[in-house]
Amino acid sequence: MRGLALAVVLFALLPTAQAEGTLRARIKARIEERRADKGSGALHELQVQDRKVLVHLPAGYDAAKPAPLVLAFHGGGGHAEYMADDGKYGLQKKADEAGFVVAFPNGYSKLPGGKFATWNAGGCCGDARDRKVDDVAFARAVVKALQARYNIDAARVFATGMSNGGMLSHRLACEAADVFRAVASVAGTDATASCTPSRPIPVLHIHARDDDHVLFDGGAGAGAFRDEGKVMSFISVPETVSRWVQRDHCTAAPQRTLDKAGAYCEVHTGCSGGVAVQLCVTETGGHSWPGAQNVRRGKEAASQALDANDAIWRFFEQTAR
Repeated sequence: MRGLALAVVLFALLPTAQAEGTLRARIKARIEERRADKGSGALHELQVQDRKVLVHLPAGYDAAKPAPLVLAFHGGGGHAEYMADDGKYGLQKKADEAGFVVAFPNGYSKLPGGKFATWNAGGCCGDARDRKVDDVAFARAVVKALQARYNIDAARVFATGMSNGGMLSHRLACEAADVFRAVASVAGTDATASCTPSRPIPVLHIHARDDDHVLFDGGAGAGAFRDEGKVMSFISVPETVSRWVQRDHCTAAPQRTLDKAGAYCEVHTGCSGGVAVQLCVTETGGHSWPGAQNVRRGKEAASQALDANDAIWRFFEQTAR
């Protein structure tokens, strides 16, 4: 009788156990679906010169094949995790689509967690500039560390950044053209006092006309650092582009490659070494990353007339051919 009773109890519990197993399987499957939708989503952390670097390997990364590398520098007062947030920048998703490794270095910060960090881009910004932090050497060290760990194509190493991070990208073009094939800056104009690239280098600049931080026509806007001493009177967008046209010895008149409601792009060709200097402008979006779905609370929504990630990667691909 006891055996029969035990059998009855086990039989009664069987549907519940099966249901739980089915539920677990469904949850697991859903998790896998979400991972597939978002790419691998994994961020590996490295320490370079006592600073954090977050690395995302694209979905399908094959260690046997050299992969392009993009260094993405956050804005002033930001940090690596913020730049790596796909809701705000979408660079991990773009890396999965295009097959490049993307790394998010952390700027100089006095805080243990690395937040409120800045980059020394020359005339800007914050403590990194004031302490004369050598962020060019740091960027070189980051590339070297990544090449030691992953199969990186040395001929396809690129830099991009937002605001102060974009300014650093301009400085890297000036001082590390031997490492970086091309650079792209969003909302951060040239902050260098002098610039002698070791070779002609392709440069893309993206900016909104209504940027209230780094003003399109020059100067620091009301949205910049509260302490004016931590920034500079920013160079205008036209002056930034003009400097690169001169440095790269471009001779052809600019040609429109995009002309649509809310945005346009134009490219300067006829440059030394076959490089190009490109400018993309959005009418709205303020101080943000065009195409981003989310911005900081209280900020103007990013322009959707241009997808910065698409424009940047298209530019990088063209320079590597």
